[in-house]
Formats: sequence, structure tokens, C-alpha cells
Amino acid sequence: MSRSSEGGVSASAARRGRAGRPVWLDGLLLAVGTLTAVPVPPPSRVDRRVAGHAMALAPVAMVPGLVVLAVAEVVAMLSGMATLLLGALAVAALALFTRGLHLDGLADTADGLSAGDDRERALAVMRRSDIGPSGVAAVVLVLLVQVSALTVLFSSIVGGALACLCLLLSRQLLAWTCLRDVPAARPEGLGATVAGSVGTAAAAVGLLVVTLLGIGGVLLSGAQALWWLPVPTVAVGILTGSLVTRRAVRRLGGITGDVLGAVVEIGFTAVLAAAAILVGVLSV
Repeated sequence: MSRSSEGGVSASAARRGRAGRPVWLDGLLLAVGTLTAVPVPPPSRVDRRVAGHAMALAPVAMVPGLVVLAVAEVVAMLSGMATLLLGALAVAALALFTRGLHLDGLADTADGLSAGDDRERALAVMRRSDIGPSGVAAVVLVLLVQVSALTVLFSSIVGGALACLCLLLSRQLLAWTCLRDVPAARPEGLGATVAGSVGTAAAAVGLLVVTLLGIGGVLLSGAQALWWLPVPTVAVGILTGSLVTRRAVRRLGGITGDVLGAVVEIGFTAVLAAAAILVGVLSV
């Protein structure tokens, strides 16, 4: 993706693409086309405004992923199939749905951050197409934790609701990674397009919506007394995403597309683990 100029464009045209398409719709198309394997028409334009909408709307792009988790939960409840197998199948399906994009970003980020103290060397390592030992270890570990956590969560309806929350939350972390004060590590690439493109208000509203959806899911599962479970899960997600972003900014000078993938996968892993621990402790 690349930036495009809005110079000389009227205010009404800036709110809509060159084909008369609303900016939010271009952002949604960009989010779906970039973050998933779902074939969609290309956006009529790609600039920082559209990129900001794409990052803010990233959870919407994961609605088909929610179907994957919901089906796995229903199968677990109705058939009694081993939840370990269902957890592994769900993780595999999500990886296919996203074309392994985030896992690739995680691997490249892990290799870059372990390449020494030189920033340029780290960025050069991240550009390579191969995966080093740090990248392999990172991918294996997050997949292991994700499968293990889903094994616990698929054992109850409230756990399934929390798993869906975790999926949406991991993508909502992209908005927080692209806040106005977050720089790009390179002058080109996905990171340069989306870095600093999301306002705090938009990120906060998105987080509130995701949290309320999580609370609603827990209430619909019949566990009214446990309506608060999404709150600590969301807190873990924000903390994890912030730590990964800060580490990248300190080490690389900003974010890249690979860092976005790492935030998604590490965030998803952390919130799944937190939710599984809560479900296990409460025995629900």
C-alpha cells in the first residue's frame, strides 16, 4: 500500500472516494482485503484517512472468524468432541482465513528484535523472506498457547463467548497500535501508511463497543453473575498491545506491518490465556 495525496480535493470529496464511495467503506474494504483472505473489491483510494478507518474497523473484518469459533463451540457442546482437537482446528481455520499474515509478521518481528542492538540490522532481518529460530519459536509458542486456551474455553458456553471477544479484541488492538503519537519505522510500507492514522477517540469508542459486545455475549450465555469477565480480559489485551508497541518503537524507531501482525498474534494469545485462566479458576 502507498500513500496518496488529497491536495486540492474538496471536503465532501475527501469524505468519499473517487468513485463516490464513503471513506468508511473504503476503510472496511481495505481492512477485509488486507487482514483476511476474503475476496473484496479494492478501495477507490488508499491514503492515511482510509488507512485509519481500516485499522479502526479491523474487528468487523473478523466476523467470519467469529463464525468459526461459534461453530466449534456448538460442535463441542452437542457432540462432546475432544475440545483439544476443536481448538487446533479453530486455530488452523483462523490462520487460513488470515492467510497466515499475522503469524508471518510475528515471526519476522521476533527475528528482528533478536538480531542485536542495531536498528538498521533489525529492520533488514525483518525484510527477509526466511524465518530464523526466534521466529519459529515465537510462532510455535503462540499457537501452542492459543490451542490450549481454546481447549479450556470451548468446554463452556461462557468460555465460547469469551473466545469470540478475544478474537475481536486482538484486532481492535491495531487501532491502539496506530494512534497519532506512534511513528513508522520506515518511510514506506504498511507501517508508514497506518502509523499515526487513528485518533484516540476512535480507538476508545471501538474498545468500548468490543467490551460491550463481550459483556453481551456473556449475558446471553446465561452467566449473568459473570458479566464482568470481559473487563479484565480487555485490560490484559490493552496492556499486552501497549507493551509490544512500545518495545517496537524503542527498538525499531516505530512500527511496521510486521509489528502489526505481532501485536495481533501476541495480543490474541494473551487475552485467550487470561480468559482461559478466569474460566478455569471460576470453574464455568
